[in-house]
Amino acid sequence: MEVSSALRKSSNTSAPGPSGIPYPVWKRVHKANERLLPSFFTPLLTNRYDPQAIKRANGIVLDKLGKSDYRIPSSFRIIVLLETVSRIFERLSALRLASAACSLALLYPNQCGSLAGLGCFDAVATLTLEVRLFQAASFKVATLFLDVKGGLDNVCANKVADILVEGGVSAYLVAWIMSFLSKRQCRLILRGAPKVFCLVTVCTLQGSPISHLLFVLYSASLHPTIPSDLAISYVDDMTLTVGSDSVRSNIRALQ
Repeated sequence: MEVSSALRKSSNTSAPGPSGIPYPVWKRVHKANERLLPSFFTPLLTNRYDPQAIKRANGIVLDKLGKSDYRIPSSFRIIVLLETVSRIFERLSALRLASAACSLALLYPNQCGSLAGLGCFDAVATLTLEVRLFQAASFKVATLFLDVKGGLDNVCANKVADILVEGGVSAYLVAWIMSFLSKRQCRLILRGAPKVFCLVTVCTLQGSPISHLLFVLYSASLHPTIPSDLAISYVDDMTLTVGSDSVRSNIRALQ
């Protein structure tokens, strides 16, 4: 059931990683033999190991529009294409980790991203309701929007492991996550590039189904506890909303 659920969420149009194997191939494999993929994934989790063969990715280099100088790296962005079979496995692990994190209360209560059944719509609806409640009480309302710059790139793997272990997450899952995050490789795809795989120094991976959840767990302690006001989080984006009799009081509270 877990594999079938992960495959349903995998788009047939998603570009594959270095092997060139798209999702429709794995869907046909699973349809032909539903025991094959689980028989591959289960031992990897049990033995707490993520194979090096599926830890490679292609980095597609794209121009950022409107940049004045395309001789500097910041004028480009990279779209990371992971192996599709790895993404299926990561989605399964993310489902298990999310379930454990919710049951162990490791997540910020107003977290709306990277969790099943809670998305952007829920964050917007909650914020809208809170603003209207303040306005109904004739209060002035102010909301501060925050973004954690480079959040996913700066997650510390060892700290993530400490948070999960201290929080009571199963040892096998923590060990697999550490294996998943280690010794990742990527090659850049652009004209003139040698297309040689190099070690990736960032912790969590762009495009991985489990990366945002790991960041959410990593940053949960950063969220303020303000009983009389509202803080909403959507992965690396946050809002702080306050209401009072004056705009100046709101500014002081947000500061």
